Amino acid sequence: MGLDKARAWYVISLRPQGEHAALRRAAARMQAGVIALSPWALAPRRDASTRNALQAALMADVVLFTSPAAVRFAATLQPLEARATQDWIATGAGTRLALHRAGIARAIAPTRMDSEGLLSLPALADLHGRTLGLITAPDGRGVLAPALEARGASVRLAEVYERLSITLPPAAVQHLEALVQPACVAITSSGALQQALQQLPPQAAQRLRACAAITASARLSALTKQEGFADVVQAQGPRPSQLMLAANAWFSHRIR
Repeated sequence: MGLDKARAWYVISLRPQGEHAALRRAAARMQAGVIALSPWALAPRRDASTRNALQAALMADVVLFTSPAAVRFAATLQPLEARATQDWIATGAGTRLALHRAGIARAIAPTRMDSEGLLSLPALADLHGRTLGLITAPDGRGVLAPALEARGASVRLAEVYERLSITLPPAAVQHLEALVQPACVAITSSGALQQALQQLPPQAAQRLRACAAITASARLSALTKQEGFADVVQAQGPRPSQLMLAANAWFSHRIR
């Protein structure tokens, strides 16, 4: 599909393959287009070791999911059922919604949707003598497990899916190189940004760095500046609506 010349500006999505729909909807509300530049795909883990790790994690005193994908893939392995004595925690509103849809009505999530916001939750303040099930992907929220262990938790790790590097879509790379409209790139993952920059031809990588970077956290803002982006705008959080509100505010003063 070619670019829509009627669009005033574009957002480049680095979401995993097939995971762009929510960002497309949020962008459409701002009359913006989307270029889907997926550097990886998500794949479930279904082996016996993963199933056993998940079963143990779901029996912990505290059960923590790091993403909607973690909820989705865990639920394909076994039903999610909360015991009355457990605390179920999501890293953000999207993950909490995914848990609600999977049947967990009382999961909590921080208002500030990053690792610092998560670790400020009272339920995670003192974990001495408690087990904590961390349902995630390899390298998912890498700072969390050490921080939780430092608070006394016995962490039970269940990596229920993985991110597989894929070749960037050639059509999307061509669209990026040919883009004449203003554009931003939505950044919610440092790994996705680094994967994309490693794969892009020099001209396309230069074009990407010329875009405004809309980031989901202060940590990502700092990393994005290190990667050579001059215009970096931090959104209120990682949700598509938050990213697009920040992007729209940025472009509203620059597009006539």
